[in-house]
Amino acid sequence: MPPPPRRAKSAHSPPAAVAQAIQQMGANIATARLRRQWRQQDLADKAGITRVTLAAIEQGKPGTGIGAYVAVLWALNLHEDLALLAAPERDLEGQTLEAARLPERARASNELSDDF
Repeated sequence: MPPPPRRAKSAHSPPAAVAQAIQQMGANIATARLRRQWRQQDLADKAGITRVTLAAIEQGKPGTGIGAYVAVLWALNLHEDLALLAAPERDLEGQTLEAARLPERARASNELSDDF
């Protein structure tokens, strides 16, 4: 007997902005596929996923694994920008918080040095 289907850990929907971003990415992937005149099965084969998973991606279903999204973007040769998504140099809020924690001035050490 096969194992029961896996269920999401949370029965709650993602925040609206998250759901919208996932749906937009799915629509973008579908557009890229259609521009190449590929069938869903063609892209699924290139990405190493099932056609059902690709259909879920194109529909923007939030439970689809990120690995499947990355594989599809790789198969479409659209994966290079992924490294920029959470790049530290683009995290302006994090940089501001880090700068606020820096000391205002350097303090001299109280330790004596043997260097002459």
